[in-house]
Amino acid sequence: MTLTLTVSDEVHALVPGFTHLAIEARDLVNGPSDATSSALLDDAVRRLADRLGGRTPDQDPHVAAWRAAYSAFGAKPSRTRNSAEALARRALTEAGLPRINRLVDAYNAVSVAHLIPVGGEDLGRIQGGMRLVRATGEEPFVTVAGGEETVERPEPGEVVWCDEAGVTCRRWNWRQGPRTRIDEDTTDALFLLESLAPMTRDELLAAGAELADSLRKVSPGARITVRDPA
Repeated sequence: MTLTLTVSDEVHALVPGFTHLAIEARDLVNGPSDATSSALLDDAVRRLADRLGGRTPDQDPHVAAWRAAYSAFGAKPSRTRNSAEALARRALTEAGLPRINRLVDAYNAVSVAHLIPVGGEDLGRIQGGMRLVRATGEEPFVTVAGGEETVERPEPGEVVWCDEAGVTCRRWNWRQGPRTRIDEDTTDALFLLESLAPMTRDELLAAGAELADSLRKVSPGARITVRDPA
């Protein structure tokens, strides 16, 4: 069954240029990072450096647009960075990008290479459809703090992804909850690529096509469907 994805009118009103691309991947075989997924990450770091040409990630026009979107709903973009900027900043450090598992490596590589937020959710752990909304402040966000499971609440007006059980990602694409996270047992997954102007539709589709190709590399035999909302 295809997962339902909706973006609320309130979010579109807040940031009119927002669009997304969804990729459903089934029959995946995940596992620890390997030479193939590491090579994707290494190539992404090289491409990022070429793209920035000595600038910092926040000076990229797409990252700057995300900073403005965060400010629009009251977040401080220098403290809670969107996922693409956070990964890019880490990629440029001596430590470099982390190796998580093959599927996460694949979508992190696309995020860094294209400077676009990309998220991954385990389809088997999502309850009902997924919605991008402005929070009331009452929605539960189950996370882990100090090694213990805890429940947080988003700020009223905060942009969040949620399903029927609660928030799956806070501050749009800042921090994902562990409940729906992709791990080595994941076999079916949803990947979300999120863009703002000035990124064009063609650029968004190119990033999606690259992710689909990367998923086939790290998990041969996967059934992949690209869902373009346009």
